[in-house]
Amino acid sequence: MTVPLVIDVGGESLPGDLTIPADAVGIIVFAHGSGSSRHSPRNIAVARTLQDYRFGTLLFDLLTEGEDDRRFDVDLLTRRLLHVLDDLTRRDSTANLPVGLFGASTGAAAAVGAAAAWPEEVRAVVARGGRPDLAAAALPRVTAPTLMIVGGKDPEVQRLNEEAAARMGGPAEVRIVPGATHLFEEQGTLEAAAEMAATWFTTHLI
Repeated sequence: MTVPLVIDVGGESLPGDLTIPADAVGIIVFAHGSGSSRHSPRNIAVARTLQDYRFGTLLFDLLTEGEDDRRFDVDLLTRRLLHVLDDLTRRDSTANLPVGLFGASTGAAAAVGAAAAWPEEVRAVVARGGRPDLAAAALPRVTAPTLMIVGGKDPEVQRLNEEAAARMGGPAEVRIVPGATHLFEEQGTLEAAAEMAATWFTTHLI
């Protein structure tokens, strides 16, 4: 069952959708990319796959409706994500679940920043079409196992992810989904990315 909630993030209130299976083995927090929201069809599809693997999911809006001009403010996005993680530690339904982060596009930079800032809480990270390079200073401090999923037809982002992976402080892998462009809109590519993410979280959270 999905429960709507509102999370206070230091003066702003952000809406989210929390889904916790009865036999949950972990909680995956989504950090969406620029121009997206908790209603992103792609992230919802990935979340459903993760739920099939018994992971709880939280999709929430990183920005308010009037903050679109701050979608590349990685420091702000990271602080918001840390507030959300802190909120989860205080909820009975999530406090004892190991935490993973799933970041897309600029949300991947926020995930990297949060993993670097709170290594005791963040146990694994997955980025899809991510821009971890936008959190370059945080990369060496990330110890959580990190998977970067990139489309085979997205060469510039592939290069940026490979360079970022080489600078990570913990285990990091870049995996390519053949035929996928940046948004993974091609048939079967998003499903492939979701299965990669589910396998990664199963390996490193359970």
